[in-house]
Amino acid sequence: MSAGFLADAVLLTHAVFVAWVVFGVLAVWRRPRLAVLHLPALAWGIWIEASGRVCPLTPLEVSLRREAGQSGYAGGFLDHYVGGILYPAGLTREAQWTAGGLLAAVNVVVYGLLVLRAVHRRLRLALGESLVVTSDVPGPVRGQPVGQGEPQGNGLAHRDREDGSSHADDAAQ
Repeated sequence: MSAGFLADAVLLTHAVFVAWVVFGVLAVWRRPRLAVLHLPALAWGIWIEASGRVCPLTPLEVSLRREAGQSGYAGGFLDHYVGGILYPAGLTREAQWTAGGLLAAVNVVVYGLLVLRAVHRRLRLALGESLVVTSDVPGPVRGQPVGQGEPQGNGLAHRDREDGSSHADDAAQ
């Protein structure tokens, strides 16, 4: 494999990683288990941004480009490839701190909402084991095929007997 090809592969890997750091929280919202992959990447991205350091992929790419006879570049990956878009001329350390802080804040909010959603779901499931919620609108009871079990009463039936009957069943008789 040529060094130029490897440099391009490192460039692509770096670009995908940066996109994952920035936009991965959207995937995590749909598939919360992806947080195991996103959180370490996010922590790394915020640390690189806040510390002002250069990601190790940058010198690797530059070295491979020079080995291939291409010109390397100074600075970091983001400065070179997306600097003009993400980082305008005259970028200060304060602006980098702001960008890192904004990235962290957005992710804290989204991950906080994910935690609330998970807690709410667990509470619903825990309560759902002892509380069957039905609707007052005629139709099937949740969990039963169409045509079976018409809802009765106020829509809430507490199932606490071994045979599955409830106090609401007694009232309906």
